[in-house]
Amino acid sequence: MKGMPKDRCDRCFDKGNSFSMSIFNTDWLCGDCQDKETRHPMFQKARKVEAEHCKNGNYNFEGIGLPDDLR
Repeated sequence: MKGMPKDRCDRCFDKGNSFSMSIFNTDWLCGDCQDKETRHPMFQKARKVEAEHCKNGNYNFEGIGLPDDLR
């Protein structure tokens, strides 16, 4: 698993000072990349799968994988 972000988004590499983790994998995302991700058609499925893993005690789930169209 990747460590905490320093100063760049893992997807677009733009600098920033606020990041959140992807629902699809362990990338740290800037606000713009996070917005793109939340609008993706598979976003709700990824959230549901992550919630199931957490419910079953897997708090380190690495996500369902990044869809090709978000690369």
